[in-house]
Amino acid sequence: MATLYTQQANNVRKTFLLMTVFMVMVIAICYGVSFYFNNPIILYVGAVFAILTSVGSYWYSDKMVLKMTNARPVTHAEAPDLCNIVENLSITAGLPMPKVYIVDDPSPNAFATGRDPEHAVVAVTSGLLQILERNELEGVIAHELAHVGNRDMLVMTVAVVLAGFVAIVADILSRSLMYGGGNNRDRHPAFLIIGIVGIILAPIAAKLIQLAISRKREYLADATGALLTRYPEGLASALEKINTYSQPMKKASHATAHLFISDPFKSDKRGIGQKISGLFMTHPPASDRIAKLRGMDA
Repeated sequence: MATLYTQQANNVRKTFLLMTVFMVMVIAICYGVSFYFNNPIILYVGAVFAILTSVGSYWYSDKMVLKMTNARPVTHAEAPDLCNIVENLSITAGLPMPKVYIVDDPSPNAFATGRDPEHAVVAVTSGLLQILERNELEGVIAHELAHVGNRDMLVMTVAVVLAGFVAIVADILSRSLMYGGGNNRDRHPAFLIIGIVGIILAPIAAKLIQLAISRKREYLADATGALLTRYPEGLASALEKINTYSQPMKKASHATAHLFISDPFKSDKRGIGQKISGLFMTHPPASDRIAKLRGMDA
């Protein structure tokens, strides 16, 4: 029977497997482009650009996300119950007390951000506070603190770096093929066909792997958060209520969607083509998460 510990270990292994596949794909693309152009300079330029952009996003992630969501800081006097829950669970998890923010939005949701535990932020919407019981709110906060403790911002930044690098290399290769660069007259036509297919499929594959990593981190945060509270039903019940609310967030953004505990666009409610569309979602289906939580024994 699955337990919180085995679920957590499985999610860690799956995340590392996805990251390994991602790295192998990037190395293969680098090798192919280097062989085709016989000039690695363009790879260095693309890599530096992608890394600088992604690292900058990682370093200033909390400020950008808070601004994009219109989150406002709250004090203990303004939200004593919320702050007490965050403080108590932070102590239990062995983490520094993060800053607490509220987003004035009726759609129930929550997110965590910050480059490390010392600069972490936990934010919830006003709608979340209105519909959840205390044990459900504890489950949500534990989930967000799990993201902080698991260093998920670092993992997702690495995924963004790799996906950005693949997209840049594919763009350079497509432009060079278009204008006849890279001494391609000496190459076999089959290599040209493979290159064109790679240009089309590589960015799509990179994005799918990035989203798959995001989904696995959600499963991992669910399991870790349930371990923290020792009450998986609290988080399962919270996800059930959150998923029942049909209206998307007013400030929903594709740039920050992966940070929230639930898809802010409420897109996992689609019926036709759900399995195909699910590949492009930042979150696993709520029904799957709830079933996994309720199928666990501590």
